[in-house]
Amino acid sequence: MNVLDSGQPKKRKAIILAGGTGSRLHPMTQTTSKHLLPIYDKPMIYYPLSALMLADIRDYLVITTPAYVEAYRKLLGDGTAFGINISYKEQAKPRGLPEAYILGEDFIDESPSVLILGDNLFFGANLGNLLKQMNAQKNGMSIFAYPVQDPSQYGVIVMDKKGMPQEIVEKPTRPLSKFAIPGVYFCDAQVVQYAKDLSPSKRGELEITDIIRKYLSEKNLHVQHVGRGLAWLDTGTVDSLVDATNFVAAIERRQGLKIACLEEIAYTNGWLSKPQIEKRINALPESSYAKYLKELVAQYM
Repeated sequence: MNVLDSGQPKKRKAIILAGGTGSRLHPMTQTTSKHLLPIYDKPMIYYPLSALMLADIRDYLVITTPAYVEAYRKLLGDGTAFGINISYKEQAKPRGLPEAYILGEDFIDESPSVLILGDNLFFGANLGNLLKQMNAQKNGMSIFAYPVQDPSQYGVIVMDKKGMPQEIVEKPTRPLSKFAIPGVYFCDAQVVQYAKDLSPSKRGELEITDIIRKYLSEKNLHVQHVGRGLAWLDTGTVDSLVDATNFVAAIERRQGLKIACLEEIAYTNGWLSKPQIEKRINALPESSYAKYLKELVAQYM
């Protein structure tokens, strides 16, 4: 089902990269995709998907390994339940983040796009507004700059005294900046060709930092500085997975509100009606998630 009007100008499309082997999470990932593992009460992939739904993006491509495509289809379907469109693409072997643009070329179809990693969790009161600002930037590439305690574990952006980007360094041994680049990249349509033009690094992979450097060299890199009030968690290790679960659990228990409830976001965005939410509830088994949706319908809808 296509919920979008094909006669409208091209809007930004989203790619969620949920491939890889999840080797850092073995043995948990020996029989399932890392991005299907739970973070408290929802699968990991709900969190990056919800973030982009907050940015008013409705067209999605989930890229994953051949073994788990059907598991994602069973979980998310074609997106109708959430007022969005979801399609799927297989990635036989991970060859670096930019390969997502090559695999998704037909899906992107010369539209602006956003690539988000399936193991990234973002949370904050102003998150939706920040992402909408990045979505509104149609030219060039837009990224976050997020301060971290140990920048050597990430791609790092070095800026001048005015906060303008000067250099991109991948996992520096001696970081010249504390600002890491989280795994969400808003790009114009040029990114597909840039990805095609890349050569593999010494690791044998295409590197997203090379694409960021390309936009930087063209003075077309836009940096959204993120400070206090916005949380970013990379859930690719056992410890970070536990941290994310404890984080989500603490907030949800304290506030009585769920993080990354896809149906709630869709309703707030005007993509689902109350009867559609009720139909969704009837299709769900009894759970705390279904109970939450019932309470929303009774109290707010």
